[in-house]
Amino acid sequence: MLRALFLLMLLWLSGCASTPPKQLNDGCAIFREKDDWYEDANDSFEKWGVPVHVQMAIIHQESHFRQKALAPDDTLLGFIPWGQVSTAYGYAQVLDGTWDWYIRSSGNSGADRDDFGDATDFIGWYGNLAQKKIGISKWDAYNQYLAYHEGMGGWKRKTFNKKPWLIGVAHKVARRAAMYRKQLARCKDELDSGWSLWPF
Repeated sequence: MLRALFLLMLLWLSGCASTPPKQLNDGCAIFREKDDWYEDANDSFEKWGVPVHVQMAIIHQESHFRQKALAPDDTLLGFIPWGQVSTAYGYAQVLDGTWDWYIRSSGNSGADRDDFGDATDFIGWYGNLAQKKIGISKWDAYNQYLAYHEGMGGWKRKTFNKKPWLIGVAHKVARRAAMYRKQLARCKDELDSGWSLWPF
């Protein structure tokens, strides 16, 4: 009996984790399925000025909208598991130290990296800092992502020029942001009205 209850509790707890949206290539479908996410992303936009489509493209690249995403495991000799080399975690794949900086600076003391609203707020906060400190437009998904990945100091030193793969990823983020922007323009009225986008 106790074993059965324990198994039921495990199943219930595993069901509590938010699953990624089914259609990752359609911004309207994402918010259609996760109807509280738009309010979170839009609140971040109104607070920090980083547009929703840029936030979403960064989250897609970092975690594919997986709530409890972890950094990839490192390997020894290319195949022996060697543990994680990064503390990156959650929707936005934020490092421990960077998250602590965000909490101190933003005052969002109860923030969690596996909370979508906190992740969008973090991306807005970071993008706003990147605009203030190094002059990157909040609408520039390409350079915002490079600064997000390399840090603002790394972006200023142009460390990404030694990482052709990263430049390719940043272009991919920019293309996805443009795609989300076009899609969200088509359903913005419904999203802003708070009505469900599902047909009745």
